[in-house]
Amino acid sequence: MRQSLTEDQNFNGITFSEDNFLEGEYENCTFINCVFADSDLSNVNFIDCTFDGCNLSMTKMNNTALKTVTFRSCKLLGLNFGVCNTFLLSLDFEDCMLNLASFYRLKLKGTKFKNCKLQEVDFTETDLTTAILKDCDLNGATFENTILEKADLRTAYNFSIDPEINHIKKAKFSSSGLAGLLDKYQLFID
Repeated sequence: MRQSLTEDQNFNGITFSEDNFLEGEYENCTFINCVFADSDLSNVNFIDCTFDGCNLSMTKMNNTALKTVTFRSCKLLGLNFGVCNTFLLSLDFEDCMLNLASFYRLKLKGTKFKNCKLQEVDFTETDLTTAILKDCDLNGATFENTILEKADLRTAYNFSIDPEINHIKKAKFSSSGLAGLLDKYQLFID
């Protein structure tokens, strides 16, 4: 079956369901205030697309291609990005709620997370080399065998990262965030 190609389109205020979302490839498209919650976007390709103010919570994304995709002010609760197509995967997030999302084993070098809620997010075995986590709440986020080399976490907060099981060479932390690197020792730091 041939998939459709949709280019240079703006979609505003649409509630998508499995019935009315056209599968295929979306290039240079903008989705504004759209609802995709609990839908299935498996095998859909998004290239140079922006999602602004959208709800994609609990959306299925098996083999979904996200190539240079920006999410702004989106609700992305419980998304499993780990099952997305990894070829040319490139994401940026600003003012998003990503609680309970999973980035398991993804290469997210240089990804920007700006002012995002990343509570209970799974970054296990994720490559976050040179990533920027600016003003992000990482309460309960899992970092295990995560590559954080040269990552910038200076304004991130509520994180707990064990330097013994993660790669943090040349990562940037603020002095107030150093406590998050010592959590496993159960120290009291004033």
